[in-house]
Amino acid sequence: MIVVGNIAVLIGLLWGKRRKTRMDFFIKQLAFADLLVGLISVLTDIVWRTTVTWHAGNVGCKLIRFMQAVVTYSSTYVLVALSIDRYDAITRPMNFSGRCKYRWRARALVVAAWGLSTLFSVPIIFLYEEKRIQGRTQCWIDLGSPVQWRIYMSLVSFTLFIAPTLIIGGCYAVIVATIWSQGGALRQGPTRDTRRASSRGLIPRAKVKTVKMTLVIVFVFILCWSPYIVFDLLQVYGYVPETQTNIAVATFIQSLTPLNSAANPIIYCLFSTSFCKTVRNMQAISWVSGWCATNPHHCFGTGAPNSSTRTTVTTSLTAQSSRRSGHIAMLHSTTRKRVMVSLVAS
Repeated sequence: MIVVGNIAVLIGLLWGKRRKTRMDFFIKQLAFADLLVGLISVLTDIVWRTTVTWHAGNVGCKLIRFMQAVVTYSSTYVLVALSIDRYDAITRPMNFSGRCKYRWRARALVVAAWGLSTLFSVPIIFLYEEKRIQGRTQCWIDLGSPVQWRIYMSLVSFTLFIAPTLIIGGCYAVIVATIWSQGGALRQGPTRDTRRASSRGLIPRAKVKTVKMTLVIVFVFILCWSPYIVFDLLQVYGYVPETQTNIAVATFIQSLTPLNSAANPIIYCLFSTSFCKTVRNMQAISWVSGWCATNPHHCFGTGAPNSSTRTTVTTSLTAQSSRRSGHIAMLHSTTRKRVMVSLVAS
């Protein structure tokens, strides 16, 4: 579903006949990042759940985990870049009067997003390695002491979720305040010319609509990621005991984060009627959607009933739940090694 939806978004934006905007540029970047989440993270998860044993070697272990981390970070930081762009567009509209200038700023924000994603993912190369676990070869991480796990998970939670959420929240707090202060001017009627409105410091209705769409995207991002981050932090600091009930809860929470990448195309369609019509007119997309409805285990990555012992987690970064819950049934109760598996549940 992640792959199909985001491919449809990219095709609709690239082949659509409507005029391309700066917002379209950011939506393409976000859809591309979400598509990579499906191809790199979810696909490798499905392969590993099928084979159980890791067959890609030590170099493959480090490389795949690194790429999973990059695409996970990029999906978040492109959303941060989009929020910063909306902040500039609303609070400083005259700064974007030149087409070349705003294109350069938009590309700079996206390059910065991918650059930070790559930088924050570099430690994964050194932390993961191929190991023998319970007689099977696995791509594994073992930091040793509980203190090291707490430091690691705190840093990952801050860079992956807390800091981006604070930046996004700050941007939209100012955006909402700006729109609210100019609400009287916006209610003067639909016949107001948007170019003249922008030149007078007012906010065109189309721009407000893009802000609403981005707000929904941000809301879904927080809704999908916050339970996982909170649960992982509670686990690593010892507030969640290792019980079968908590294992089931962790499994459910782990399944929420990939929904973020799957939900974004639906949000684009809801806020853009013309885009939605373009996507619906694609025969290939209609065929794949019908196939997914009859084969959900292939599209959504749900395994067979007997695969419940191979519980996975959402990313190669925040995989604390799997370390302490998903694989607890596979490891002997006397083994207290701190481990973390980084599979991505679709």
